[in-house]
Amino acid sequence: MARRKKKVMRTPKAARRAARKRRSGVAERRKKEFTYRGMTVDELKALPIFAPEDDPDALSVEAVMPSRARRSMSRGYDNGITNGGSNLDEEHFINRMRENPGKAVKTHCRSLYILPEMVGRTVGVHDGQSFKMVEILPEMIGHALGEYASTRRSVTHTGPGVGATRSSKHVALK
Repeated sequence: MARRKKKVMRTPKAARRAARKRRSGVAERRKKEFTYRGMTVDELKALPIFAPEDDPDALSVEAVMPSRARRSMSRGYDNGITNGGSNLDEEHFINRMRENPGKAVKTHCRSLYILPEMVGRTVGVHDGQSFKMVEILPEMIGHALGEYASTRRSVTHTGPGVGATRSSKHVALK
């Protein structure tokens, strides 16, 4: 049999507060729009990646990135081991993303920083053994691709085998 709840004597103030809460109802939480350094994703996508040569102080994606990403971008994209057309070529990877908007693009470029134009895409990042599919979210802008494809796995050991301990030494094998 279920227990009956004990009647709790409330203060008038607590009763008024509870009534006010019931009247207002539970307000639905609206999802806050993501901003990166005060700019929405659409505003970031509209910016050029690099500032024009004649006006280096103009606002660009490179200018709003963290310093590590800015330094990497200013030094230019890596051509990879073989020039043109490999998974190791950063420039080729960005061009493939632009050409194939619906497809997932695979890459070995773990050091490539995520740009606003990559948001919403699926990227296959190589982890040393296989490609891990990573869905690019707005919160990932300014981070390296390799941060989202772990190269190490945690080891899970099973129990000891037959003959591994003294107690299981004389157990008959099936």
